[in-house]
Amino acid sequence: MAKSTKPAAAKAPAKAAPKAAVKAPAKSASASDKSEKIAKTQIIDMVADKTTLNKKQAGEAVASMLDVVVEALKGGKSVGLPGLGTFSVAKTAARQGVRPGTSEKITIPAGKKVRFKVASTLKTGL
Repeated sequence: MAKSTKPAAAKAPAKAAPKAAVKAPAKSASASDKSEKIAKTQIIDMVADKTTLNKKQAGEAVASMLDVVVEALKGGKSVGLPGLGTFSVAKTAARQGVRPGTSEKITIPAGKKVRFKVASTLKTGL
């Protein structure tokens, strides 16, 4: 009896309010304190803070810069960003692979991928 009563009592409070109350602060705390990724909106805020641009203008500038980089890469060009590194397009050869789960051998077609080479000044500064 004690075994069935304890899990039921433990499960009921855990399923009710504590889960909702515990999860929301944990996510917001981990997102603000431990987040290692900077979102586009955060970049826009930083650009607006460091320049005389307002947030709308900074957003347009960041979006335009990203569009230019993407279009250049789609065109097969490399993009160098001083102090950061160089994005380039690299061709990949066709190769043999194995389909997960079935172990069936498949041919992965040739394609292209984006590579990034870190600038030496950034490497030494890390």
